[in-house]
Amino acid sequence: MSDGLAMALGTMHFGTRVGRDDSFALLDQYVDAGGRWIDTANCYAFWNDPAGASGQSEQVIGDWLTARPGMRERVLIGTKVGVPLPDDVGAAGLSAAVVRQQLHDSLTRLQTDRVDLYWAHKEDRGVDLAQSVAAFGEAQVQGLVDRVGWSNHPVWRVERARAIAVAAGLPAPTAIQQRWSYLHPRPDIEVEGEDHPYGMLTPETLDYAQENRDVELWGYTALLTGFYDKADKALPPSYDHPGTHDRLARLASIAQEHGVQQGQIVLAWMRHSTPAVRPIVGVSSSEQLTSAVEAVRMDLSPDEMATLDA
Repeated sequence: MSDGLAMALGTMHFGTRVGRDDSFALLDQYVDAGGRWIDTANCYAFWNDPAGASGQSEQVIGDWLTARPGMRERVLIGTKVGVPLPDDVGAAGLSAAVVRQQLHDSLTRLQTDRVDLYWAHKEDRGVDLAQSVAAFGEAQVQGLVDRVGWSNHPVWRVERARAIAVAAGLPAPTAIQQRWSYLHPRPDIEVEGEDHPYGMLTPETLDYAQENRDVELWGYTALLTGFYDKADKALPPSYDHPGTHDRLARLASIAQEHGVQQGQIVLAWMRHSTPAVRPIVGVSSSEQLTSAVEAVRMDLSPDEMATLDA
């Protein structure tokens, strides 16, 4: 089954900041454009809800699937578990009990019988890693989950999880999701808005995926919440260093040559990189989605990639 566009539709704010009707319209537009991967999580988006309730994104996606007979076979759904939920004190971490219950709850909201990619969203070092791996593997064996991925984990934990799975005769994780963009923050400064200590994709992650071709890389916050193209967005302090200004100059030059926005070049660069990183693009308007689709279909020459990477 084809993965469709080389991007995933980020739906973090669907059902909260993006209303039901607009969410339906964006999902329709995405599929019509050839998109398949839809990224969500059980915690989306409790911080947008006055009562701290979660699950709105999954619920809207589930309602959309139910309202569109046959649509489930046209899309691929990834959701996550592991972030503590303010409205459910028993939903924290990656224990076997939490993974089982939260998967059941996600499937109920999504109104489907399976998840195509189930992510361990956030580290839980209070639980033995083998227990978490076994819980995810059990879900795969039961046919509730097709693939498993690890998000916001250091690479050594991903490798250990894969080794545990193989030793237990279970399917190994096949995806890593981290924060990634064309600009890189200084490693010794806390990144604004990043509350995962190991949430940043690093050269080691890239090298790991290059050596393990069955591991797919996904990147969130690819457009730095609009910094590349919104004049009112200031450069985050952690990104303010000489390397950033050099990369921005190269990015601006390539964007000008193509007559497109800088953010579109960023998405195209992620697609053409080696190894490639699938961008998760969160949108709230039809125009933003159109721009993202055009970007991941854009071709960059080897010389342009070399300029961007120099």
